[in-house]
Amino acid sequence: MRRVKLQKGGPRAALLLALVLGALTALAAPAAAAGDIPWGAGCAPAAEGEERTAANCGASLVDGEAIPPPGAPAAVKQVIRAADEIRYRPYIWGGGHRSWLSRGYDCSGAVGYALHAAGLLDVTMVSGQLEYWGEGGPGRWITVYANQEHVFMVVAGLRFDTRDDPAGTSGPRWHRSWADPAAFKGRHVAGL
Repeated sequence: MRRVKLQKGGPRAALLLALVLGALTALAAPAAAAGDIPWGAGCAPAAEGEERTAANCGASLVDGEAIPPPGAPAAVKQVIRAADEIRYRPYIWGGGHRSWLSRGYDCSGAVGYALHAAGLLDVTMVSGQLEYWGEGGPGRWITVYANQEHVFMVVAGLRFDTRDDPAGTSGPRWHRSWADPAAFKGRHVAGL
């Protein structure tokens, strides 16, 4: 490697100083604003068959159970734990609306159950109501995608949804695969 001799105050020293300061500024810069993050938590959807782990910015999925990243906020861990509790319940239209505890859940009942367990939702809501819940745009850890007909959420990079279940099953499940959020409004809780 060739050594470059810098003169004090010379143009090379100024250039080197600018490069070092630029690199340090980039390292200290905050993460992209939530509005710039299309999938939540700064994560892109995992490729089919790829395991999402804390090392690649999200929860792990092991035998259908989501394992939160160790550094996730307590509310995120509670949402994941609650969703794990109901992940094999069947799809029942209206399930989870009369009572948080239900034999089965529909899309909004399942999302509502998990949010309620973390203290993020006080009353049951249908998908059209969740379209206006919380604050607009994607969250850093949890994003609820809702419209008048359907709702799903992305938590630490995994999608919790009642759609796209394997053949012969129905109900809320964790998914690694991406769902196009273009037809939905993204909503989140401040700070999450």
